Amino acid sequence: MELKSIEKEIPKELFGILEKEITQLRPAQEKSVNKGLLEGKNLLVCTPTASGKTLIAELAAMKAIIGGKGKAVYIAPLKALASEKYRDFRKRYSNIAKTALSMGDIDSSDQFLADYDLIVTTSEKFDSLIRHHTPWLSKIATVIVDEIHLLNDIERGPTLEILLTILKQILKNAQFIGLSATIGNAEELAKWLDAELVIDDWRPVKLHKGIYLDGEVEFY
Repeated sequence: MELKSIEKEIPKELFGILEKEITQLRPAQEKSVNKGLLEGKNLLVCTPTASGKTLIAELAAMKAIIGGKGKAVYIAPLKALASEKYRDFRKRYSNIAKTALSMGDIDSSDQFLADYDLIVTTSEKFDSLIRHHTPWLSKIATVIVDEIHLLNDIERGPTLEILLTILKQILKNAQFIGLSATIGNAEELAKWLDAELVIDDWRPVKLHKGIYLDGEVEFY
């Protein structure tokens, strides 16, 4: 699918940025568009690493922000990943959206975030913001959960599950997008999220499997 094919469905400011970097959507991105990404549908995207999942989230987030629907929150499992995404988003979208990073003191309500459009945070920090009754929560239009398979993690899973359960209750009209490379029960999770399921196995570099023994690799 050519990027130009969705030009009329996304804000011109967003298209102007993207057309400088890409001309064609990757398979998972095309499937997401066809499943209602740009119409505000909830999506669970299960595709390999480097297959273009982040851009799927960006399309939804920036369309909502520029269109005046509300803020977007990007939830990352680790501080390092959150910092990386914050740098990427700020570099790419600094002219059209104010991006903030929130992952510090979990006992702080971070009221300054009310002035930002795209907020990158961790599940633990976002859980704290909810418990502090942060007033701008009602202005969230898009919720993105990276590495959503960590719902099954013994340490981070319970916090993330409770967080999503609360958000689904208080943000009735928000768009939820889950991203992951590995989900064992994708259909079940998609149903829980009330989301369309996007599955694709395309990857930019072909994956070869083999067995290493005594300095040699036998591929199969």
